Amino acid sequence: MENKMSLLSRAECTALRGIAILGIVLHNYCHWLRMAVKENEYTFSQANNDRLLDVMANPDWNLPIHLLSYFGHYGVPVFLFLSGFGLVMKYENSSLNSPLSTLNFAKYNYLKLFRMMIIGYVFFILVDYMTPAPHHYALLDVVAQLLMFNNLLPTPDKIIWPGPFWFFGLMMQLYIVYRLLVFRRHWSIVVALILLCWVIQLPFLDDAATLNRLRYNCISGMLPFGLGVLAGRYGSCLNVGRLKKWQWALLLLVALPLTLALCLTAQTWLWVPVMILVAGIAFVKLMPQPVMSWLVWTGGISAAMFVVHPTLRKILIPISHRGDFYAGLLLYVVATFVVSWLFMLIINRMPKPKL
Repeated sequence: MENKMSLLSRAECTALRGIAILGIVLHNYCHWLRMAVKENEYTFSQANNDRLLDVMANPDWNLPIHLLSYFGHYGVPVFLFLSGFGLVMKYENSSLNSPLSTLNFAKYNYLKLFRMMIIGYVFFILVDYMTPAPHHYALLDVVAQLLMFNNLLPTPDKIIWPGPFWFFGLMMQLYIVYRLLVFRRHWSIVVALILLCWVIQLPFLDDAATLNRLRYNCISGMLPFGLGVLAGRYGSCLNVGRLKKWQWALLLLVALPLTLALCLTAQTWLWVPVMILVAGIAFVKLMPQPVMSWLVWTGGISAAMFVVHPTLRKILIPISHRGDFYAGLLLYVVATFVVSWLFMLIINRMPKPKL
C-alpha cells in the first residue's frame, strides 16, 4: 500500500521519471551537434561554462539546443534518486520479512536490467552495422556490456557503445553497494558514503582522464542515490503535504538559479544534482493534471525510451548535421515516442525475474 506521508507518490515518481528520460533523450541528441554547448558530466571544463554564459547572454534560436545539450544529462541523477527511493520503499518500508540474500538480490536486479538492455542492444548493433561508421566491437567490450562491468575497464567512454548504456553498469554497482552497505543500516552510513565519494573526486578535478574514469562508476552516482535512500526513509518527516503551491514555486525559483551558479566552479559542480532534485520535485508538485498525466505516461515507457533512443539518434541525426537542427530533433522525438511504445509492448511480454 502506498504511504500517504511519503515525500513522493507513485504517480509523482513516475512523472519525475518522465522528466528525467526527456532530459536524457534530448541531451543525447543535442550534444552531438557540433555547434551545441557541451556539458560538464564526467569532467569539468571552464570553457564549456564560458560558452554557456555567452549563448545565454546573446540568445538566438539555437538557445534551447544549447541548454538541452548542457543540462539534459542531469536526468541521470534523477533516475538514481528514484532508484534509491524505490529500493527503500520496496525493501525497507514494506512488510518484507524474508532474508534479502545478497546473491539473489544481485541476480534479480541484474536480470531486471538485462531484460531491458538486451532488446535495445541488439536493435542498436543491427542498425549500427547498416549505417555509416559502425563501432568496432572488441570481444571484451561486448562481454563487459552484457555482464555490466564495462564501467570498470580503462577509458570506458571509448569502449561503451552505445554511450548511454554506461548506466546499466552504474546501476549494478549501486545495487551491490545498497545491499552490502546501506540496506537497513544507520543513516550515517549513507551520509559517510556520499562524503567519501565526494572527497575521492576532489584531488582529480584538474585531472580529466582520472576524473572521467571515476565518474563513470558509482562514485559519481552516490550523491543522488544516497539522497534517494534518505528521502525514502525520512521524507515523511518533512510534512511535504503541508506545503502550499506558492511554497513549491518558491523552491523551484530558488533551485533553478542555484543550479546554474553551482555549475560554474569545479568544487560546487559536484553538488549540482542536489538542486536538480529540488527543482524536479517542486516541478512535479506544481504540475496541472493534464501535464501530469502526460508525464506519467512518458515515465511509464521510460525504460523503452532509454534503450531505443541511441539507435534512432544515429539514424536521424544526419538531418541536423546538414543544418536542419529542429527538423531532425522533432523527427527524433516523434520516432522515439512511437518506437518506445512498440518496444514497451515487447518488454512487457518478456519473462520477469523473481526475487
